[in-house]
Amino acid sequence: MATPRPGRGFPRKPCLVPRALCTCAAFASWRSDMAPRLPWVGFLLRLFSLAKREPALLLPFDWVKDHVPIRGWRYLGLQEVEVEKIAGSVDRYDDFDRAFLPLRGEDERQKRIEEALARGEVLPPVKLYKIGEVYFVVDGHHRVSAAKKAGAKFIDAEVVELLSDVPLSPKDTEKDILLKAEYASFLRHTKLKELRPEAEIILSEISGYRKLLEHIDVHRYFRGLEEKREIPYEEAVASWYDRVYRPIVEAIRRTGILKKFPGRTEADLYVWLSEHLYYLAKEKGIAPDLEKTAREFAQKYGAKLRSSS
Repeated sequence: MATPRPGRGFPRKPCLVPRALCTCAAFASWRSDMAPRLPWVGFLLRLFSLAKREPALLLPFDWVKDHVPIRGWRYLGLQEVEVEKIAGSVDRYDDFDRAFLPLRGEDERQKRIEEALARGEVLPPVKLYKIGEVYFVVDGHHRVSAAKKAGAKFIDAEVVELLSDVPLSPKDTEKDILLKAEYASFLRHTKLKELRPEAEIILSEISGYRKLLEHIDVHRYFRGLEEKREIPYEEAVASWYDRVYRPIVEAIRRTGILKKFPGRTEADLYVWLSEHLYYLAKEKGIAPDLEKTAREFAQKYGAKLRSSS
């Protein structure tokens, strides 16, 4: 499957634009006041984003495409796109931040576009790629920047969608995308959603899903020894979920220990607690009580794991 590149996937003839991006009565005065200080405005907003743990930089399209499986693409044509969902760029992710403020200050082209918007002129549509709910700018970075600065809710765009099963969101960081891609790969490999539709296993640590695959393999091996037969993989997945994962998660819920690990998930605690249970059982020769062990684990490790997050 050939991935569309700038100039590919879009019609070669320009499309007519039926609507202006937006107009804003206070736009011209705001621009003239703030433009000289725009790099400082961008710097302060990026600091504010970091303080709120929100992404401050644009997502690089090629990086996302390399880490998210793409199964095809389709041309969606001319449509209105929510400006807030434009969160990446094909080749200018170093020139604008996530709010599309220029990182190197405004240039003359930017000013001309802002002035045209203030006059209510109709501008050509931008060109975007879409993956999940995230749009990446192919052409029209200054128009997107001006639209965001003017407070526009929508912008006219020609859109090519790259089809993926990974549910990307405009607020995602690169770590979020890696985790979502790993989870999608885990679900494809295990077919867990088909076997147990209610299952929601959300981790906050990179490579955590590889550990879960190892847990399934170990569970399959020991069940095979117990039953003296080869356990089919899908049967092992369902058995691991029912007999290993779910009982530990239910103990985590009953004891309420998750609150001692802010920013972590039930699945994170499952990984840590299951390993702790394994070593205790190996040391004592018997399976420890789940709830008692969960409480002791939270008392002993809650502060340490919280401070390292």
